[in-house]
Amino acid sequence: DAGSFQEAGVIQRAYNLNFPLHAVPASSTQCPAWSAFSVSSPAVVLETVKQAGAGAEDRPEAMVVRLYEAYGSTVTAWLQTSLPVKEAMLCDLLERPTAQGRLLLEQQGLRLSFTPFCVLSVLLVLSQ
Repeated sequence: DAGSFQEAGVIQRAYNLNFPLHAVPASSTQCPAWSAFSVSSPAVVLETVKQAGAGAEDRPEAMVVRLYEAYGSTVTAWLQTSLPVKEAMLCDLLERPTAQGRLLLEQQGLRLSFTPFCVLSVLLVLSQ
């Protein structure tokens, strides 16, 4: 077959195979489509969404989103969320804010820059 693994969507198909969606019965009421997070680049995989731990000073209104660049490229991607984020900052793997400081909340979301195979953790503080 011609083409690259990026063009074939191998990473997305692997996630679909290993983590399939499960249908759950619901009421017949139509609900609008909704997504908590989206990423503008197929090269960036949103791997983890979790409540922030001790490194984030045990803030119950904080969560950590972990993303990585999967294509071996340098890319800028926008992380968008429908959650009420009031503050966002890069953090280390222990969930402590890094020296880069706060991320600017823009209309397009959060602008994140990745180098090849880079992993970024973002601490999101939600409005209560």
